[in-house]
Amino acid sequence: MFKEYDIIVVGAGHAGCEAAASAAKLGSSVLLITMNMMNMAQMSCNPAMGGIAKGQIVREIDALGGMSGIITDKTMIQFRMLNKSKGPAMWSPRAQSDRMLFSYEWRKTLERIPNLDFWQDIVTSIIVKEGKITGVKTSLGIEIKSKSVILTNGTFLHGIIHIGEKSFSGGRYSESSAEGLTASLVNLGFESARMKTGTPVRVDGRSLDFSKMVEQEGDKEPEKFSFTNTPKLLKQKSCYLTYTNEEVHDILRTGFDRSPLFVGRIKGTGPRYCPSIEDKIERFSDKKRHQLFIEPEGWDTIEYYVNGFSSSLPEDIQYSALKKVEGFEKVKIFKPGYAIEYDYFSPTQLYHSLETKIVENLFFAGQINGTTGYEEAACQGLMAGINAHKKISGNSNFILKRNEAYIGVLIDDLVTKGTREPYRMFTSRAEYRILLRQDNADIRLTPKGYEIGLIEKNRLISLEEKVKKVQDIITFLKTENIEPDEINALLIESETPEISQKAKLGNLLLRPQITILDLIKYSEKLMNFVEKDGSGLAFDEVLQEAEILVKYESYIEKEKEIAEKMNRLEDIVFPHNFDYNKLSSLSSEAKEKLTKIRPQTLGQASRISGVSPSDISVLLVYLGR
Repeated sequence: MFKEYDIIVVGAGHAGCEAAASAAKLGSSVLLITMNMMNMAQMSCNPAMGGIAKGQIVREIDALGGMSGIITDKTMIQFRMLNKSKGPAMWSPRAQSDRMLFSYEWRKTLERIPNLDFWQDIVTSIIVKEGKITGVKTSLGIEIKSKSVILTNGTFLHGIIHIGEKSFSGGRYSESSAEGLTASLVNLGFESARMKTGTPVRVDGRSLDFSKMVEQEGDKEPEKFSFTNTPKLLKQKSCYLTYTNEEVHDILRTGFDRSPLFVGRIKGTGPRYCPSIEDKIERFSDKKRHQLFIEPEGWDTIEYYVNGFSSSLPEDIQYSALKKVEGFEKVKIFKPGYAIEYDYFSPTQLYHSLETKIVENLFFAGQINGTTGYEEAACQGLMAGINAHKKISGNSNFILKRNEAYIGVLIDDLVTKGTREPYRMFTSRAEYRILLRQDNADIRLTPKGYEIGLIEKNRLISLEEKVKKVQDIITFLKTENIEPDEINALLIESETPEISQKAKLGNLLLRPQITILDLIKYSEKLMNFVEKDGSGLAFDEVLQEAEILVKYESYIEKEKEIAEKMNRLEDIVFPHNFDYNKLSSLSSEAKEKLTKIRPQTLGQASRISGVSPSDISVLLVYLGR
């Protein structure tokens, strides 16, 4: 019935879809096994992609040849660039998506990939021979052979849903959990633990009074995630902002004695940065209100997502409390919020390729590694798909460094540090975030995507043309002078000192008050670099890139120098099966951590918690450096 596949991907969430797409596009024969083919890339929580640091990840996925950015552009209903008041290292794109369209577009995309097959079933165990994966076994008792397996099980591994005093098996609301696979992995020597996440109540938009809320429109000139020619967003749907109040909090407190979180029935660790509403009012008892973002689920649905009201309290308590929120007085609920506990496996059991250290050719990606978020899952899936294909093809792994991508930061954090709570990406996790901006993801990564085989030649040529245009503008700005009488009117208007003699345009652009669009109005020659549309000046990513590189040149160069120094440690590789215990000068904790995690380079070792700078010095001396 089944041929032997090159790669089997288990789970069709965001990680599984990216893994299957990348591996199949690279030439591997792939079987994607999912419990429900109607729910591919389901947005289980909020219907949105991107956000702070997450938006950078989506752009990186796109730059490498992944699909999440393209799917988002085709299905978004609102776009906002967050943190625009801050420097460009902090700018983060975010889109509200049409939940149903997003899943539909993913399925349509996957079905168009020739050597990708599908099977609807539950994988209950993996098949291993002599330490190497050989296939999977399903709930129907079918054994399917493969050279490699990628597990992307999300929250489905022994998932338990909690609503008040009710608990029942499930990987998502109204969907069954996956049983047996955890035991299969534990029997092979893997360490597993429990995590918890939650999701808010969904409500009927017809029952809400939006006039009592603050409307949040999208950007007037919405941008995109993908660097390809995806459609421009021409119309948008608004989100809305409202707040809880002390009456809401008092009602919620009446259910604390029935809360699975507070009475101890939930054992898994929840996400610190996305707590439930009951957790928020308990931990921040001095706050009289909390924000609620009311987000539409799509173009043609009345369903709304209440972002900020994640809860596992009894449904009657959720309903009573919501009715006291301004604008929710007549609210109708579609389904209550709930918490879900699930199994995950410590990511320190992985190599940076996301291949497991215990079983050869077995890869983990997504929430099985302890992460939370569609974007974090999708980038892991992309990397696992690439590396599974490369491994069975006999090629070297594809690893991104911390100064090359947020994806590199995420995977390095997981593999070297592990996580005891759901891991979420933030800009603060990246020490080289001036280099890892959302605007330059294509410049950083598209050449790598081309080398892998996921980026076509014409896209690389387009990037090279863009880079040349950027450099031409920078050269012009640094060489072109402007007279005082030509520019002082702008400087006065911008409340920045006038000039008394001619000055380089590039020097004027260094002033915080001056933008490149300001200079264009006063320099006819600079206007020649601008592409126009029917409405006047078009948004031009080339101009934006040139402006950033001029304004932040000294900071960028300094960060590059620091990264290059740190990367020297990445070039020092440990011998295979290196025995740390024979180095008496190493601390006991360092010996224990290094032996367990087994970093491949000295750079990775330096980031392991418990390995001190003095330990690194000992290793440097021993390795002759």
